[in-house]
Amino acid sequence: TPRTPRNATPEIPRRSHAAQKPTSVLEEARLRLHVSAVPESLPCREEEFQDIYNFVESKLIDGTGGCMYISGVPGTGKTATVHEVIRCLQRATEDDDLPSFQFIEINGMKLTDPHQAYVQILELLTGQKVTATHAAVLLAKLFCTPGPKRKTTVLVVDELDLLWTRKQNVMYNLFDWPTQKHSKLIILAIANTMDLPERIMMNRVSSRLGLTRMSFQPYTYKQLQQIISSRLNSVKAFEEDAIQLVSRKVAALSGDARRCLDICRRAAEICEFSSQKSTNEIVRMTHITQAIDEMFSSPYIMAIRNASLHEQVFFKAILAEFRRAGVEEATVQQVYRQHIALCRMEGVQSPTVSDIMAICARLGACRLLLLESSSKYLHMRVRLNISQDDVMYALKDD
Repeated sequence: TPRTPRNATPEIPRRSHAAQKPTSVLEEARLRLHVSAVPESLPCREEEFQDIYNFVESKLIDGTGGCMYISGVPGTGKTATVHEVIRCLQRATEDDDLPSFQFIEINGMKLTDPHQAYVQILELLTGQKVTATHAAVLLAKLFCTPGPKRKTTVLVVDELDLLWTRKQNVMYNLFDWPTQKHSKLIILAIANTMDLPERIMMNRVSSRLGLTRMSFQPYTYKQLQQIISSRLNSVKAFEEDAIQLVSRKVAALSGDARRCLDICRRAAEICEFSSQKSTNEIVRMTHITQAIDEMFSSPYIMAIRNASLHEQVFFKAILAEFRRAGVEEATVQQVYRQHIALCRMEGVQSPTVSDIMAICARLGACRLLLLESSSKYLHMRVRLNISQDDVMYALKDD
């Protein structure tokens, strides 16, 4: 039998031909509008970019630590802006305009447990792999001990909301380490909730946090228009009115640039498919309307629109609770409190606990909600099985 080479590594077959260039204007537009395509510039976030850049730059020059808390709803360019800042800072260090630094990034979404943040940070910094408890001790020691030759570390923590723990020790340490005299640690913490530090942290933390804050507002329709136009650059694939329509639609809903790009890309596909015979077709308002209807007319949305009054109020209560907590998961009890408050505001009779449990069971059976399979009754956890945007869209026409 043939022996396997000792250092055999499985490989993906290589391309035999180069990737094809886009063959049409619409295909070129689709590629440019993809969420993963890195644009040449980041329009509409110049001020935020400058503030973050100045913050990190001043800390690097002084050789001190600090923490900036960056908040805003999803799809408003927080992570993209931070990455652009890091790229520019790295270019400046290569040109010897700034002291060099070590850049590391963790994402709360990719961690199985909040305490794994310690393990990942230590491994990225030193290459050591240890348990979470040991990693926390080693990191505390590293950031509290003077190290004159140690480079400054710039740590980006994305999806910070997901590092929430009962004792808040993970978040506490992340906010506390940069305040240590010899830490040389600059943290850029990105989250969806504006008041996370005060609300989730213990009293002792809020007072001690030397936090610099930055809030990213949802994009306006003019900004969304500018983002699409700058992505398309000189590719004339869209009517001006079509771009304005999609920008206004998304701005009225959430101001999420990613959703805007998705709709434009789908409209380009629809246009491409319908204009296979004629060559120089461009995306018009009809294509945009079709793409919006397609994206927002799923069976789920129809189900919410045809739901009973209290089921619709329950969805509003879920959205309100998610916004309040900054975490996309809540207990039935937390949602029930919001539900009662909404009923009072709308002058509707409040449902009983049994009614709420029945609503949960029905919405869970329709798979509009994901329910924890347990006998915890009011302490059962609830999640949405569709995006918050879709729920808002379904309830908006009422």
